[in-house]
Amino acid sequence: MKKKTVYWWMSGIVVLTIAAFAAIYFLNLQSVVKQVPNMVNSDGPPSFAQEIYGDFKNPLDKPMDVAKIGEFIYVSDTNHKQVQVFDQSGAPVFKFGKEGQGKGQFTFPYGIAGDKNDNVYVADLYNGKISIFDSKGKFLRYFNDKKKVLGAPAGLRIYNDKLYVTDVQESKLFVFNLKGDKLMQISTGVNKKDLFKAPNAVAIDKKNNDIFVCDSGNQRVLEFDKNGKYVRTINGSKDGQGGSVFVNPRGIGVDSRGILYVVNNLSHMVYGFDEKGAQAFTFGSMGDQNEQFYLPNGLFVDDNDHVYVTDTANARVALYN
Repeated sequence: MKKKTVYWWMSGIVVLTIAAFAAIYFLNLQSVVKQVPNMVNSDGPPSFAQEIYGDFKNPLDKPMDVAKIGEFIYVSDTNHKQVQVFDQSGAPVFKFGKEGQGKGQFTFPYGIAGDKNDNVYVADLYNGKISIFDSKGKFLRYFNDKKKVLGAPAGLRIYNDKLYVTDVQESKLFVFNLKGDKLMQISTGVNKKDLFKAPNAVAIDKKNNDIFVCDSGNQRVLEFDKNGKYVRTINGSKDGQGGSVFVNPRGIGVDSRGILYVVNNLSHMVYGFDEKGAQAFTFGSMGDQNEQFYLPNGLFVDDNDHVYVTDTANARVALYN
């Protein structure tokens, strides 16, 4: 056979091979495209959007909690003894607070929450006070804890004109009206002997009005109805009765689907649980890249189901949509 003929045969085989692989590829692609709608999980994790660091001159240093209040994102910049404020694009706007024990000052700013007037409530874990600022950071007053029950306020949330406060020193959840009257306190889980241990965060399910308390020292999250009646224990095991998957759980939040998010601090990840308390997903891992954490702490879910996670050692806030 002539060399020219061999060349044309080889060229033909190559062309036919490429055509065959192309046909198989496009057939498989069509199959995948058709399957995508059926693969979407309505209980799946949110998608990573961006990291928020602050500007070069004033980067965050040990951000502990975060809340979106009105048009701004407020972050407790704990090592700087202040609150840093960002717009919805993540750009720094202003900051307020400084070290001290006077009005508008902090020793260890921690939990953050906002009321319907966009006033900002900041818990100072070491000063034992909750300071109230307007949306621009002007100090207004201290929260009027009329019965002086707060020892070391940590997690804060405001819902239906009620302030929910976890107290790590008293090992209790306190519920106040915004005038400072104590309405309820919860300190036990399954029974009266099942005591809280350093509860770190609180969240409200706006769909069912249930209350979730991150009972950090006991490595679990407890769910209560709006009247404080125990509903269930969530720790990653069946019915919450087995060993916990958590190692120092911290920030929690609930989205409009009823998905409960739990920051697992020492494994550097976030868990998601469905409305029955069963594990639905996890996201994150140890590291400093996007979609990774190093000692995450606070978590907030806004009205649009955007999820904010404070990443303390990486000195940033991760935003998920």
